[in-house]
Amino acid sequence: MQSGFSFEVSENQRIIRKMVSDFAEKKIRQNVMEWDEQQYFPVEIFKQLGELGLMGVLVPENYGGSGFGYQEYVDVIVEIARVCGSIGLSVAAHNSLCTGHILAFGNEEQKQKWLPKLATAQWIGAWGLTEANTGSDALRMKTTAVLDGDHYVINGAKNWITHGKSGDVAVVMVRTGEAGSSKGISAIVVERGTPGFSAGKKENKLGMRASETTEMIFDNCRVPKENLLGVEGEGFKQAMKVLDGGRISIAALALGIARGAYDAALAYAQERQQFGVPISSFQGISFKLADMATEIEAAELLIRQAAYLKNNGLPVTKQSAMAKYYASEVSVRVATDAVQIFGGYGYTKDFPVEKFYRDSKLCTIGEGTSEIQKIVIAREILK
Repeated sequence: MQSGFSFEVSENQRIIRKMVSDFAEKKIRQNVMEWDEQQYFPVEIFKQLGELGLMGVLVPENYGGSGFGYQEYVDVIVEIARVCGSIGLSVAAHNSLCTGHILAFGNEEQKQKWLPKLATAQWIGAWGLTEANTGSDALRMKTTAVLDGDHYVINGAKNWITHGKSGDVAVVMVRTGEAGSSKGISAIVVERGTPGFSAGKKENKLGMRASETTEMIFDNCRVPKENLLGVEGEGFKQAMKVLDGGRISIAALALGIARGAYDAALAYAQERQQFGVPISSFQGISFKLADMATEIEAAELLIRQAAYLKNNGLPVTKQSAMAKYYASEVSVRVATDAVQIFGGYGYTKDFPVEKFYRDSKLCTIGEGTSEIQKIVIAREILK
């Protein structure tokens, strides 16, 4: 652990955990399966979360946010994801990607224009990097922006975009230079309603079904040049820094899903009886629970370390990649074992673990696959 890392839970964190947990139990839990089955994106829930300050956790108070740090942010995502991974994913994407990008790289005028609306969930945010043929290979994106007078003209499409249809504003990575060049990418903010900006296909997903995922299409979309974040050619570098924080988000999301699955499995193992005793008394089950609990604790330690580094402005690329890689793989293992502990009931939609099982898998894919995380980690340790 880095010097200065503390295990102490602040009073702010205690208050936030209780507030978010209460909200998730009262407003989310009873709707989880209905939203999942209908692939319904509950915008009204995010408006309510905005009223609680949870859609601008990291945004300073002078821009309408809560002004908290990454430890509190991790708590928010974990407590929501313990109940519903879909809602946790959307809160994470809104906070760390779209809002986080503008907060980190916008000028004062841009921050004043967009952050107050995003931090309060008056507007929902989207973030566009991935394309159909350029997932991990983002430098070869085909979406272009050409300067024409006082406007950029954007053409192309982005895929797998959280809130690509319902989002009111998107930070979009576009090619303004040569393909394959890290200096050929720029970041531009596009507001919904801009002519030439539309939503495409909505994905029919295995899990995270209440978190909207669609295409964003740009057809001669004219955007004022003052919507450029930073300067031309900085977009890729900006995106990589944004993803450092985003990986902490997904790690926290994975941790929340793992905790939700573990909580359900632990309770069930103590209630379910076979051969006249609770199944938790059998070594085959108790050892599974022991492994689940240990891996969850280890994942949280990696996440808390990354959050500490991020809070203190220290290099976080390696630690955030480690946290995201480990926590996401743990989430899948824990959810898998939870289904096994439930047995046949775990395979039905009457019990919560089958949804945790489906939701967990995205954590190993979104914002950089596990394989990409290992590339990042290896690159960092071999410097």
